[in-house]
Amino acid sequence: MPEDAQGPEEVADRVVAALEAMGRPSEGESFEELSDQVRQLALGQHRLRRLLDAVVAISADMDTYAVLQHIVEAAADLVGARYGALGVLGEGGEFVDLITVGVDAEQLMATSGLPQGHGLLITLIRDRKTLHVDDVAADPSSVGFPPGHPVMTTLLGVPLMVRGTVYGNLYLADKHDGTPFTDGDGALLTALASAASVSIENARLYQSLKHAAEHFQLRMLPTLPDLGPLDVEGRYEPASELPRLGGDWYDALTLPDGATCVVVGDVTGHDVEAAPLMGQIRYMLRALVYDHGGPPSLVVSKLDRALTMFAEPPTATLVLGRIEHADGRYALRWSNAGHPPPLLIGADGGSRYLAPAHHGIPVGIDPVVPRYDHAYPLAAGSTLLLFTDGLVERRGQDIDANLAALADQAARLATAPLRDLCAELVAGRCQAFHDDVAVLALRVPGHRAEWR
Repeated sequence: MPEDAQGPEEVADRVVAALEAMGRPSEGESFEELSDQVRQLALGQHRLRRLLDAVVAISADMDTYAVLQHIVEAAADLVGARYGALGVLGEGGEFVDLITVGVDAEQLMATSGLPQGHGLLITLIRDRKTLHVDDVAADPSSVGFPPGHPVMTTLLGVPLMVRGTVYGNLYLADKHDGTPFTDGDGALLTALASAASVSIENARLYQSLKHAAEHFQLRMLPTLPDLGPLDVEGRYEPASELPRLGGDWYDALTLPDGATCVVVGDVTGHDVEAAPLMGQIRYMLRALVYDHGGPPSLVVSKLDRALTMFAEPPTATLVLGRIEHADGRYALRWSNAGHPPPLLIGADGGSRYLAPAHHGIPVGIDPVVPRYDHAYPLAAGSTLLLFTDGLVERRGQDIDANLAALADQAARLATAPLRDLCAELVAGRCQAFHDDVAVLALRVPGHRAEWR
């Protein structure tokens, strides 16, 4: 058997045998003492190697719950404990989760709930230091065990703490060999508790940053007005990965001539710079379309020229459209600047992408590039869907196949409320959002009686 595959006892036996072959030890040191030292050294090195393996396994997993589960399992394994648990405190100081080894956590919480604010375990939170109990039942802080909880005799616990903030506790009970916990066990548990504390703190900081970034992005998007008799709904979904800021946006407003303007766009880039640029372009486009008017192609051309005021003009893709109503009929007139085409969904469940031959380039590239207008009738009860590429572009997947899948899914939701339609289309993406998504859906009235 290779030496690396041998356990600590086998390695120690080989070393002791070699010492015996070499002769007796030096004067003043018994052979038995030297043998014990060799065995302890081998055990210590073996534990260190297993600790290193555990740390590597922990650091390789980004899921916080999986990391904490690794830590509890590593602690119980390295110390040789029969039971182990890690309790997580919430923002208010109450226990919000319990991860266990040797105990069925779900069954335990179903019968007695999470740990409460009393007993030995709360001592860890209150005193913020290692707790070493040789006889749990005899300890004055012990309040017994809840129904369904195994009876434990010895306990070793440490608080989970980073920079004065306590995030929970990590504890072990009852070694398999019946021996008491040692100072070495306490040092090892403290090291693993530090890893758990940092993992919990990082997860909460990450969630806080995600929430702040998403809130900032949503504040930059408009509150859609009442466009009756047209029905309108917008949906924004940030990317899963930080910074969760991007350049996707939607907008809709009623123009002075009575037409409805709709736009969906995407500023190039996905970082903290894209979001404020998106805000600037959105407001510039609003001013151009409201104050100057004209066909969509003219407005997009004006935006091209306006972007030259930047030292380094930003680029963006967009679809700008006018929904016009005349003689009891609706029609869409639009211009596309390098953006995914609009999807038109009929009330009967049919669907088609509005993708004419002339497809413009993104804005901000060339202010003299020609822009084109296109027109298409909007049948009663039909739904117009504008979206950014994050809805259909996924790493390693064919975009044409994803466009076809989106059309099929939208067709099945042809008569669903727009809020449900948008939510279902976004939910139909993969769980990991590699890019942010903006969706704008607008539905034409289904009956003449609904027209104003």
